[in-house]
Amino acid sequence: MREIYLKTPITKEKIVDLKCGDKVNITGTIYTGRDQAHRKIVELLNANEELPFDLQDSTLYYTGPILAKPPALFSSAGPTTSSRMDRLTAKLLDNGLRCMIGKGPRSKAVVESIIKNGAIYFSTIGGAGAFLATKIKRGRVLAFPELGTEAIYELYVEEFPCYVAIDMKGNSLYELR
Repeated sequence: MREIYLKTPITKEKIVDLKCGDKVNITGTIYTGRDQAHRKIVELLNANEELPFDLQDSTLYYTGPILAKPPALFSSAGPTTSSRMDRLTAKLLDNGLRCMIGKGPRSKAVVESIIKNGAIYFSTIGGAGAFLATKIKRGRVLAFPELGTEAIYELYVEEFPCYVAIDMKGNSLYELR
């Protein structure tokens, strides 16, 4: 297994050689987004309205961070089940989203969209939300504050740990035999 360090924004050129199973540490700006945020982003795309952040080469983490008492930003920021976003994912990938971070397998349609768009799906450790929250150095609500923990947060992370779960060729950790 290789260990790779990536800085955002993550372009296609930065991930073209990543292979299923590689350990990746991400540093830079990432965005959070779960079910309701996905729905709102797709509504904005369909209406040709401005998005809260540029999807091009961005990284979206499927989490709903839980605010902590100072000095910590968040007490937990664990991944949520990615398949819940599958019906809306292709639209985001078609509009420039490059990386997704979550947990669990993805649908065939999402895998096909990953291949088509030169994207990648990372998985991180379920049940390790408190540890993952320590990798977040700055964070703020960026859009849809009415959604609470499902709002879109802009996070700055340092060496956020994950694994290539589905690479640009469609190889999947969830289908290895």
